[in-house]
Amino acid sequence: MGARSNFQEAPSLMLRIYNTLTRSKQDFVPLQPGKVNMYVCGMTVYDYCHLGHARVMVVFDAVVRWLRTSSFDVDYVRNITDIDDKIIKRALEKGEPIEVLTQRFIDAMDEDAAALGVIKPDHEPRATQHVDGMLAMIGKLIERGVAYAVPGGDVYYSVRDFAGYGKLSGKSLEDLRAGERVDVDTAKRDPLDFVLWKAAKPDEPAWDSPWGKGRPGWHIECSVMSEHHLGAHFDIHGGGQDLQFPHHENEIAQSEGAHGHTFVNYWMHNGFVRVDDEKMSKSLGNFFTVREVLRKYDPEVVRFFILRAHYRSPLNYSDQHLDDARSALGRLYTALKGTAPEQVAIDWSDPHAARFKEAMDDDFNTAEAVAVLFDLANEANRTHSGACSGLLKALGGVLGLLQRDPTDYLQAAPATSGFSPADIEARIAARVAARKAKNFAEADRIRKELLDAGIVLEDGAQGTIWRRN
Repeated sequence: MGARSNFQEAPSLMLRIYNTLTRSKQDFVPLQPGKVNMYVCGMTVYDYCHLGHARVMVVFDAVVRWLRTSSFDVDYVRNITDIDDKIIKRALEKGEPIEVLTQRFIDAMDEDAAALGVIKPDHEPRATQHVDGMLAMIGKLIERGVAYAVPGGDVYYSVRDFAGYGKLSGKSLEDLRAGERVDVDTAKRDPLDFVLWKAAKPDEPAWDSPWGKGRPGWHIECSVMSEHHLGAHFDIHGGGQDLQFPHHENEIAQSEGAHGHTFVNYWMHNGFVRVDDEKMSKSLGNFFTVREVLRKYDPEVVRFFILRAHYRSPLNYSDQHLDDARSALGRLYTALKGTAPEQVAIDWSDPHAARFKEAMDDDFNTAEAVAVLFDLANEANRTHSGACSGLLKALGGVLGLLQRDPTDYLQAAPATSGFSPADIEARIAARVAARKAKNFAEADRIRKELLDAGIVLEDGAQGTIWRRN
């Protein structure tokens, strides 16, 4: 199991989750009291993670953190897709073995996630480790009459033979067929039928199967990996909104078609990241990798930017919005810097803590929870109470925020800054010398030069300290 919160557990009141399957908020009742099994669709590792991937990682990290703070024992699985068409194509382009390419991008993903404060899942299965399980499930689907093999070695799922198909997307088979955009494969019985097993092509990775050498389709991977770690029926399945159809719809068809009972009780989907009102994606060419963003912004700023919005809402990316997030996070750290935060266990009967809990229990409303942090910061600034700033730090920690030394955060230089800490200290020393020499015009010039560069000087009894604005 992953790391638990270091803070006092929240009293167990009713958590409500928006369930995509029912299109409503529902009281959360786990299959086993006190235990939550959760699966989230992870990355296809053929390139660096973009900000849309970062949102998935941070959102469900916050979900797990809150579940554990709420005394649940969470078993969290996030898979890795390490074989598919895009990976094969990229490996050929790069002229490197698939396993070398995928490991390189897995390592990069881990670095990005760690920078964003994302706790590693309890299990991170890779598709290539579970091919035997996929073969077994495909065989069971054929036995149950909801899958069929065709000459040449491909195996398809027969959508019309699964009565519940479309229940997650809310569309009928007629609606889905009318909107079908994929070229019809003449081997299929129905345009909506999807591949479970692909016959091998020359120079592609392949495994032996009852239908000949081949490799698994994308959708079967998650049905098998989730069952392997969590069982054939579990509590929460999450992922990006773009996976709702067809990927998650197909997962339901596979798992319920194989076992004849409910697959997942609660389906959660985070909203898109948008740029100029279009979904951020590699296919549109408007994506920003996590690494590109972190070259300009502190990782905690990016995490804060993501959590400042409700997970189901669109997240609008721009430098202006990230600049605003940086400034806002700076206000919270300034409140911590202005007092000496006491180390406190969260008293959930405190009005601020109670509001925070109410927000998080209302479908993980991190936007409202962050608003509580600002109210606490205002109170800490007004009262200079160490207990108040201690609660601010503790509640921030539940979201994976505000755990650094405030001075370290406030003096951290953005990559675009022209002034290093040494440069700033040298100018402060020059300003002190100018004031001693009663050259106040020069002292004012130095202050203004620093202020124009976003560095604020604060004169006090202990001398001059600085922070980045």
